Amino acid sequence: MQKIKSLMSRQGLKSPQESVVDMSPMESFRSPSKEELRELREQPTDPLAEQELIDNIEEVYFSSDSFDMVQYELEKLPPDLNLLELEEYRDKLKRQQAAVSKRVADLILEKQPSYVKELERVTSLQTNLQLAAVICTNARRQLRSAKEGFTEASLGLLANQRRRQLLTGLLKSLRTIKTLQRTDVRLSEMLEEEDYPGAIQLCLECQKAASTFKHYNCISELNSKLQDTLEQIEEQLDVALSKTCKHFEVSHYTKVQLAYKLLGKTQTAMDQLHMHFTQAIHNTVFQVVLGYVELCAGNADTKFQKMQYKDLCTHITTDSYIPCLTDLCKALWEVMLSYHLTMQWHDEHYKEEETPPDDSSAEGSDESTVDRSYVKKKLEHGLTRIWQDVQLKVKAYLLGTDMSNFKYDDFIVVLDVISRLMQVGEEFCGSKSEVLQESIKRQSVNYFKNYHRTRLEELRMFLENETWELCPVKSNFSIAQLHEFKFMGQCRSPSVSPSRQPDSAELLELSLFEQYLPGGNPFEMQIDNKEEETEDVLASNGYESDELEKSVYQDYDSDSDVPEELKQDYVDEQTGDAPVKSVSRETLRSRKRSDYNLNRANAPILTNTTLNVIRLVGKYMQMMNILKPIAFDVIHCVSQLFDYYLYAVYTFFGRNDMYESSGLGLISSRLRTTLSRIQESLIDVEAGGESAGPHVSPEERKEKVPSPHLSQLVILTASDTLYGLAERVVATESLVFLAEQFEFLQPHLDTMMPSAKKPFLQQFYSQTVSTASELRKPIYWIVAAKAIDYEQMLLLMAGVKWDIKEIMSQHNIYVDVLLKEFEKFNQRMGDVSKIVRIPLPVSNVLWEHCIRLANRTLVEGYANVKKCSNEGRALMQLDFQQFLMKLEKLTDLRPIPDKEFVETYIKAYYLTENDMEQFIKNHREYSMKQLTNLVTVCLGSHINKKARQKLLAAIDDIDRPKR
Repeated sequence: MQKIKSLMSRQGLKSPQESVVDMSPMESFRSPSKEELRELREQPTDPLAEQELIDNIEEVYFSSDSFDMVQYELEKLPPDLNLLELEEYRDKLKRQQAAVSKRVADLILEKQPSYVKELERVTSLQTNLQLAAVICTNARRQLRSAKEGFTEASLGLLANQRRRQLLTGLLKSLRTIKTLQRTDVRLSEMLEEEDYPGAIQLCLECQKAASTFKHYNCISELNSKLQDTLEQIEEQLDVALSKTCKHFEVSHYTKVQLAYKLLGKTQTAMDQLHMHFTQAIHNTVFQVVLGYVELCAGNADTKFQKMQYKDLCTHITTDSYIPCLTDLCKALWEVMLSYHLTMQWHDEHYKEEETPPDDSSAEGSDESTVDRSYVKKKLEHGLTRIWQDVQLKVKAYLLGTDMSNFKYDDFIVVLDVISRLMQVGEEFCGSKSEVLQESIKRQSVNYFKNYHRTRLEELRMFLENETWELCPVKSNFSIAQLHEFKFMGQCRSPSVSPSRQPDSAELLELSLFEQYLPGGNPFEMQIDNKEEETEDVLASNGYESDELEKSVYQDYDSDSDVPEELKQDYVDEQTGDAPVKSVSRETLRSRKRSDYNLNRANAPILTNTTLNVIRLVGKYMQMMNILKPIAFDVIHCVSQLFDYYLYAVYTFFGRNDMYESSGLGLISSRLRTTLSRIQESLIDVEAGGESAGPHVSPEERKEKVPSPHLSQLVILTASDTLYGLAERVVATESLVFLAEQFEFLQPHLDTMMPSAKKPFLQQFYSQTVSTASELRKPIYWIVAAKAIDYEQMLLLMAGVKWDIKEIMSQHNIYVDVLLKEFEKFNQRMGDVSKIVRIPLPVSNVLWEHCIRLANRTLVEGYANVKKCSNEGRALMQLDFQQFLMKLEKLTDLRPIPDKEFVETYIKAYYLTENDMEQFIKNHREYSMKQLTNLVTVCLGSHINKKARQKLLAAIDDIDRPKR
């Protein structure tokens, strides 16, 4: 029915039932029968007319299903009814009804098969529904029966089984929860055992398990507790990580790193590690210094704990400075060693991990590679950072105390410790330790200036109290045997015995970290050695007897421990050869009358002051060896030591106003320049009461030393001691010995000197050291000038008559007197040689001076002759030949000095006028008086006045430049 209605609505029609309902109740309505429908269908109709009728039906009839058409039509009736109009209107409605009915009938007939078919389906559906109702009724009845008979019991069993399974799972969960609740006890035990990886693994597993049971209320508390425990583990892990900064243990560090890896915080661990190393350096140095400060302060109520480290360093006392520095470096060494071992652990660990990754673990491998790269860069960067922190802490300690008044040995220990620390820094990160070098250089320059000024004052005091007596040392004495020069032997390969060389070479190849990895500390060993060496130096200082000398050099009695090159250090001044142990050869040499030796022919001549200067040079060189940046300053001061010693020897024994008048050229221009330079740069002339040059500023005067004064105990005016010849020999030859030692040290000094300053060293050696032997001439000339009475010889020569007429066969008496003076001089030299050995160069200089003075006295005597004949000239030659013959028996000096000087002058008596003029021009070594005598005495009777005036004018021309 509903389909018909919808169809009618689509066609714009109403169903027949609705049409019937819409009809007026005043009309009877009857549904058309089949016959009527057939008739209607069979009636011929005009479709257009029929459609027009339908179209003329008012729209209101189609408005809604609830439309009351009867009521509508009745309401349309007019007040005044007209039957005809009503009937027409009724016929119109009938026609419209008939058209609609016919249209409905057509539609019904058109849809009849579908209707029938649908009706059949409805009927079938009704039948099926009835059958289903029956089946359901039967099923319910049967289910009721099954429920009553079987289901309730069976399903009860199943429900109980399900409940049992649920309760079993619940019990398991409860047991797991109980285990989780007790986990904190096990975690505490594992933390006490320092099993950090296990504790973290357990905690992470517990957290994972807790997340499974998070629907339980108790688990939320447990989860929070586990998180707190994990944070506590991380805190303890951080503490454990900080412990590795001072004492590295492989097993301990491996556990810590594995624990951080489980946490996924490898990079964080590395950041924390570097922070702990920085903190460890600060805490370590602070605690070390604080301990010494509090120990030295005693019960003083000073809040040292609250002080800054830099301020704390200023409270270190002098006595505790070195022990505190040593402990400071030991502690810092432990920190750096731990860092070195940490890097070594990571290198080895990563090498083991470098295996080809599987495809399944590619992502984890990438993360691990990133961690490794980060850790490697962090560790490499940390090397420089940690060493910089170490330098700054040590720098603050070094500059916190004024070391200018330290003892030398203490300061050397400080330098040695810092030098070793810089070596550690170079091996640690390849650093040149600029911070340490600058700070120790500042302290060293300050200390060394003060130390050198004090040493110069001490040297002046020693020189002024020096009696210039021989200091007995062994014949094989070498400066290499002194403790101050031990450092040279340690760095020279020949000084290492062959059996020890391989071990030493292997030891040198190992770095400090490799050497002391098994245990020990580089600073501890270094200080022990220094202490022993200092005790040896003090024990051997200032020996003056054979017994004491023997105790000092008992370690050097055997030549087996002395390297070959050290055996050659001393060269005999007589032969220029190395000492020969052959007794017979030494005996033969001692028999020569010109050589004055003690029993020890090869023993060097030196004084206590000389030995002190040598020791001082050794100390200076030690300082240079340790601290090369101040090498030039130190070498400059070393040169001042030599300068002052040379100047003192010259001032004491060689200064004399008679040099210029002697005409012998005793002081060379080089020596004169050297002495002038020393006086200007080193000698404080104002302190000595002398006035020379402009006023000197106080700052410059601080760098100078007053001129020394000879001790009153030294007598240089006694003729029986040859005017202090022994003291002069000891002073001069000790200076020569000192110069030889400087020559020996030149290669070593040259290696220490910066390249830009090497010209200074070369000039010092060429202009100063090499002039030491030149002082022999002026010093020994004074002895030669006073040892022989040359004035007496002039008086005796003046009494000789030279204008004789016959050839004499007997020489004059003045020759014998002069030879007796020489014999007496020779005897006195022998007496002096019993006190001090007179080396061959010294005896040669003495004889040379005496002979030169004697020969010049002879010429001067001959120049005083008023009248002389040819026979008198022959007598002069006879006297001189007699003198030479006897003199050659007294001395081995060859050739005789100034022999030609006398012979040429005597032969000049035979020259003609022309030859004399040429002679005057060529021989300017003779004085004006001597040349004038030749002209007046020899040629006076043979030339006229004009010729004589001409020769005298030539002599005056020669002498004028001298004036």
